[in-house]
Amino acid sequence: MRVKRFFYQIIPFLLFMFFAFSQPAFATSSGTGISGKNLSLWWLIPFAGLFFSIAITPMIAPRFWHDHYGKLAAFWGFAKIISMLVAIGFKTTLYEVLDVYLLEYFPFIILLFSLFTISGGVSVKGYLKGTPEFNVLILFIGTTLASIIGTTGAAMLLIRPLLRANEWRQKKVHIVVFFIFLVANIGGSLTPLGDPPLFMGFLEGVHFFWTTTRLFWPMIFVAIILLCLYYLSDRYLFYKQESRPPDDNITREPLNIEGGFNLLLLVGVLGLVLFSGVVRIGDVVVYHVHLRIANIIRDTGMLLLTGVSWFFTPEQSRIANGFGWAPILEVGKLFAAIFITILAPIAMIQAGNEGEATLRFIREFVFTSNGQPINTMFFWVTGMFSTFLDKTPTYLVFFNAAGGDAQILMHEFSETLKAISMGAVFFGSLTYIGNASNLMVRSIAESSDVDMPSFVGYMLWSFSILIPIFIVVTWLFI
Repeated sequence: MRVKRFFYQIIPFLLFMFFAFSQPAFATSSGTGISGKNLSLWWLIPFAGLFFSIAITPMIAPRFWHDHYGKLAAFWGFAKIISMLVAIGFKTTLYEVLDVYLLEYFPFIILLFSLFTISGGVSVKGYLKGTPEFNVLILFIGTTLASIIGTTGAAMLLIRPLLRANEWRQKKVHIVVFFIFLVANIGGSLTPLGDPPLFMGFLEGVHFFWTTTRLFWPMIFVAIILLCLYYLSDRYLFYKQESRPPDDNITREPLNIEGGFNLLLLVGVLGLVLFSGVVRIGDVVVYHVHLRIANIIRDTGMLLLTGVSWFFTPEQSRIANGFGWAPILEVGKLFAAIFITILAPIAMIQAGNEGEATLRFIREFVFTSNGQPINTMFFWVTGMFSTFLDKTPTYLVFFNAAGGDAQILMHEFSETLKAISMGAVFFGSLTYIGNASNLMVRSIAESSDVDMPSFVGYMLWSFSILIPIFIVVTWLFI
């Protein structure tokens, strides 16, 4: 009750302060869209409130969070929309809401929903023994697949078999943490299909295999270090624990795959994504928001493939997988609020020297006094914003800050584009909200009785392991 009382008291106070001290936000010169030039720091309150709700509430009130996280997310999302209505009027607010949901959120959640549902229909049957050797093999396979079928597809395909193979072990949090590092993030570095920021770069004109050639060695370097660290730690914990794996002498069911046709549907999803990136067949305009027809075809096709998977996958295959809707529902609700509340911080960053004085230092960090890009800072600043904001719009912000011309960035400023790409992809593994796949993996692990760390607890894991590696990456590759 104290926790509820705290939220009911502090939230109205924050909103009062927000409305009392926030400055009006003026539309852009085109008459549509919010401008970050006139936004004060008070406009960050909805995102800050959502961020701290995600970070703190599960620690101090886990049951309250489990029962009401959707309401908290909706509260901060509607707080942002209402404040926009008051400050900038109905028309600009309607444009912003349609723009962020039609162009970003719905394509984002449809892709995740399709990969989640289709991959959830693939059931790996048979005996899986959770030894360090087996686990590191799964992590290696997942890291490789992530750039082919996407981090979400690879994570959803392999996390359940991995958890089932290790269900007899007492300590397995480290297994899931390294899985998030490698399969849900680092592995998606090599193609636009691997991770959403790289796909946005592809849509902006970056060649399909540019990331493959430029990010190959940094990705291999990070992956090898993480795989070695994982194997050493897992081997130590494996032999230290008291329980032993099931007796190998007992006859075991041979390995086989049920619902294998879903793998073909995953290929179909990837084909639709590639189709939308290379085909230009006109736009449809909804209240000044330009929707590409190819993207509408892509999203409709993915939903149709998802329906095929749902209706034709045997129910027992999904039951064997422990399939449930909770992970995608959590991601859907939280990111619906994240996408709307990050409008202000992203707009303020885009405003650069003309925006809020407190945030002008960001541009000063990434450029020298004579306007030359500082690649190491592009890597770290893009990365740290991707850690706490959605990494896809963050990538676009710094892509445009560096000039926004894909041809120039791929050639004259290729090291800058490499730094932005690596920062967006690599740093997504530092928090649960850095990548939607992280939240889904955590939710599936918790449903399998893995006592996953809190938001801050996970950051202790990720920062202590990954930040030293990223420092070495900066020295070697940037």
